[in-house]
Amino acid sequence: MPIRTHLQARSPFVSRRDCLAASLALGTAACLALPRRALASASAASCSPLLQHTLPRLQDDQPVSLCDFAGKVLLVVNTASFCGYTHQYEGLERLHGRLASKGLVILGFPSNDFGQQEPGTSAQIGQVCFNTYGVRFPMFSKIQVVGQGAHPLFHSLAQATGEKPGWNFHKYLVDRSGSPIASYPSRVAPESAALVRAIEKALAQRI
Repeated sequence: MPIRTHLQARSPFVSRRDCLAASLALGTAACLALPRRALASASAASCSPLLQHTLPRLQDDQPVSLCDFAGKVLLVVNTASFCGYTHQYEGLERLHGRLASKGLVILGFPSNDFGQQEPGTSAQIGQVCFNTYGVRFPMFSKIQVVGQGAHPLFHSLAQATGEKPGWNFHKYLVDRSGSPIASYPSRVAPESAALVRAIEKALAQRI
């Protein structure tokens, strides 16, 4: 590794390029000689309260911060492996394939809250969503989405939209600023005209 690159990697300060990128993303003035930890704090501050959660990834339990998806349009879905709506994984994956490049991120959260239709381990859930349905969008470990033990993410989504999940594959649409803008019950298919229009409208809007 060249000496200059090595020294840059060890520098506690932000480079001009990093600073410009941060300024454009956060709408701030130039930040030359700003410590990297300060830049990280600024980036975290740009993440909406809704996304300030870290959850384990389904495939390996590695922690993922939802702030990693700040600035994206999100479709948050509670999933299950043995439900009449489980086939919606197919539509969700097609939607992911069509619109991910435009800024859509689908987030799947397995839950056993409805009909005991997600009783398995992470490995068993992964077998269904990854191997059977070929899911490539982010999936997280099993959580509770309703009731007193509901994860704060779903509690916030229900409060903001006035609708909590009534069954598996309930869908919440979140705009680029991290604000919930719509709620769709299980019967609304991922590729339904109304949902796709709402997603495309949200994708067209900039922060």
